[in-house]
Amino acid sequence: MDSMNILVVDDSPIITRKLTMMIELLGYKVIKTAANGRDAVAAYSACRPDVVTMDITMPEMDGIEATRLIIGEFPDAKIIMVTSHGQEKMVINALKAGAKGYVLKPFDGRKIYEAIQKACQRVMLKDKLQSEVVQYEGHT
Repeated sequence: MDSMNILVVDDSPIITRKLTMMIELLGYKVIKTAANGRDAVAAYSACRPDVVTMDITMPEMDGIEATRLIIGEFPDAKIIMVTSHGQEKMVINALKAGAKGYVLKPFDGRKIYEAIQKACQRVMLKDKLQSEVVQYEGHT
């Protein structure tokens, strides 16, 4: 799972650079970045990353609406919200929209790693369970 492709979405070039550097130090590959929700939706559709880190507050389209649109078209998308303290209500709305988790700013590599692993584990467990069900049904 270490060669995952990541889409980083944030309207701050400084945060985008910092997040990209941390993600790449963890052994993942940032395949694209986007500065707003509208670009994030287009980027996700074009490059189908394994995981998205999504800022909540951005111009043109916020991260919650972008998450809603991406999950609507790609239900298995793994989106992690990156947010500031004091945005708890927005985080809850993002989770309701389909985000798999969140990381609070200021973040560090450990928090990013744990959020990525947690987001991927849910889907992997579901896929593993489904393959075991299919295997079981094949033996009956």
